[in-house]
Amino acid sequence: MSNLQIRTAAKHDVETVISLINALSLYEKRKELDAGVRTRLLRDGFDEPRRFTTLLAELDGTAVGYALFFETYSSFLAKPILYLEDLLVLPETRSHGVGVALFKACAAEGLARGCCRMEWTVLDWNQLAIDFYRKIGAEQVNDRLLYRMSSEEMKPFVAATALKP
Repeated sequence: MSNLQIRTAAKHDVETVISLINALSLYEKRKELDAGVRTRLLRDGFDEPRRFTTLLAELDGTAVGYALFFETYSSFLAKPILYLEDLLVLPETRSHGVGVALFKACAAEGLARGCCRMEWTVLDWNQLAIDFYRKIGAEQVNDRLLYRMSSEEMKPFVAATALKP
């Protein structure tokens, strides 16, 4: 039986974290991470104040997955929300309980922080992830639509003096 350990990533793990984030980026059909990512990840995830927390999943001492999360807030409930930004298990180590263990560790962290819920998004084509979340009892939210504005889109919006009709 394999030895599975979930632990909070430390500053010396940054290269491992970057490697796993890059694996997720490629899986999601995105570009490889640029050179500035390392510096920002190191600063934002491992220096104070921390903007996010990363959990590493190690199988027999080798990093095989990660979860990256941070808090948002519900004004209606006046409680924090644990937002799961990333969860990845390397393909060759799936079906060893790593994903469930990572997800449980995130949920436990949310409960320990007094969060009222945990939220995340899933790409609509990622059937593997959709099936996993259904299997563990997660509920798809159908009354919300995800919108996004990049920093390049925000600049002209902020600079504009009025909204276009």
